[in-house]
Amino acid sequence: MAAELTAHELIAEHRPTLDQALEAIRTRAYWSPHPEHPKAYGEHGSLDAAAGRAAFDALLGTRVDLGQPGTDDWVGGEVSPYGVELGVTYPHADLDVLLPAMGAGQRAWRDAGPEVRAVVCLEILKRISDRTHEFAHAVMHTSGQAFMMAFQAGGPHAQDRGLEAVAYAYAEQVRTPGTAEWTKPQGKRDPLVLDKRFTPVPRGIGLVIGCNTFPTWNGYPGLFASLATGNAVLVKPHPRAVLPLALTVRVARDVLAEAGFDANLVALAAERPGEGIAKTLATRPEIRIIDYTGSTSFGDWLEANARQAQVYTEKAGVNTVIVESTGDYRGMLANLAFSLSLYSGQMCTTPQNLLIPRAGIRTDQGAKTFDEVTADLARAVDGLLGDDARANALLGAIVNPDVKARLEAAAGLGEVALASREVANPEFPDAVVRTPVIVKLDGAKPDDEAACMSECFGPVSFAVAVDSVTDAVELLRRTVREKGAMTVGAYTTDDEVERAIEEVCLDEAAQLSLNLTGGVYVNQTAAFSDFHGSGGNPAANAALCDAAFVANRFRVVEVRREA
Repeated sequence: MAAELTAHELIAEHRPTLDQALEAIRTRAYWSPHPEHPKAYGEHGSLDAAAGRAAFDALLGTRVDLGQPGTDDWVGGEVSPYGVELGVTYPHADLDVLLPAMGAGQRAWRDAGPEVRAVVCLEILKRISDRTHEFAHAVMHTSGQAFMMAFQAGGPHAQDRGLEAVAYAYAEQVRTPGTAEWTKPQGKRDPLVLDKRFTPVPRGIGLVIGCNTFPTWNGYPGLFASLATGNAVLVKPHPRAVLPLALTVRVARDVLAEAGFDANLVALAAERPGEGIAKTLATRPEIRIIDYTGSTSFGDWLEANARQAQVYTEKAGVNTVIVESTGDYRGMLANLAFSLSLYSGQMCTTPQNLLIPRAGIRTDQGAKTFDEVTADLARAVDGLLGDDARANALLGAIVNPDVKARLEAAAGLGEVALASREVANPEFPDAVVRTPVIVKLDGAKPDDEAACMSECFGPVSFAVAVDSVTDAVELLRRTVREKGAMTVGAYTTDDEVERAIEEVCLDEAAQLSLNLTGGVYVNQTAAFSDFHGSGGNPAANAALCDAAFVANRFRVVEVRREA
């Protein structure tokens, strides 16, 4: 197929955005080219709300034919957490046919160079952005996120993370100059002169193993980091969340072909029910990079067994908030209530353990006992979710039966400070919607400590009574060191306590948020400025996004010759 998009045209259109992204990761200031508000879409070729919904509805019950080689079957079976059967089918691949086909286009993609690869990736992201409304419905009906969260987290925020990865990838590839003239003086003799050429070369095929809860937000960093550094990318979605990534693959293949490259540089690996192809794929010799988000057990297995690949994992941790004192008690309660409720706690960044001294805390409203703090937080959550319409907009739906089972079992672990309740969703009567449960635990009791030291993914939080703030800091340290943490939060007006908590987070490589009482929450991070994870504790071996996330996806090969 003749190229419809020339390198010159792509550079002219997207180089300014790439330059802005490079400046943003340098300054860490706020920046995003992707609008967060749904009404911003509908002009310049993008789909508005009605067109996006119609495009999603038109997908239901259809076959997503990507034109991939080696298709030997059609598979599907996604059912929305809101109760809608999607009925979409996808190509099932014969890996012995598909993987060689994916490798065939890598030479031309490598030779295109970092800038062309970057602007092709930006064109893919632009076309995805134009269809944000359509993608939002696809994310909503595979992850269970409420629509506005699916729109923002699955749309502009995911696109920001993809662009961020492209910017880091470009910066690392051009850190070494493409050519150099090397001259070594030899005294009275003629100098030694060499011409040297340095080429970033890909490792091989990258494998993205998608997750159920955030298919695009967690999938795009690895996908675009590998593609921008010259690698082909095979996307293996979670069986319950295929559609958003299948649409992504379709867009990528279209852009690659129009730009004159092999569409098979990006492909989809959907699986039959119960097939479990991730282990098979992860140990194939062709797979040289793996990006994975999901359970600790499988992440550990990948790190131990996919020895031929560079493996990037985001697994699981136990996120902790220390509550020692606050100058804005109402603001603290409101902030925590929102953090515990958003997407039914089904975020890897949601706080689980709230460590509170049993003697109570100091606040701008006077001293508050452990029981008073816990009861007031329960009332704050109850007030936030008291209206069913607002509760549905914040909670979304429970993503799978395992989360529901953990939620129901948590009530038996201790005294319940806030019971979970069922919320009806008039638009989707089959949706499973539950408010969070808050359970009191005693940090001095071994059984209670064991409970809070285990991850309980979902809308479950523990208010843990500790003997002192020193004990809280020590429990935080052990938790991060042994179990890992994606986030740590703290509330304190004491400089010494703040320094102690900060030292733990620096020692154990955990991202810390202090005294959040406004519209920024511990479980939210902004691309180009915030690091998601650190790569330095058991919760994840990589951070989104830093130089380490991209630099080992390629190597620099030198060719030198006498001038």
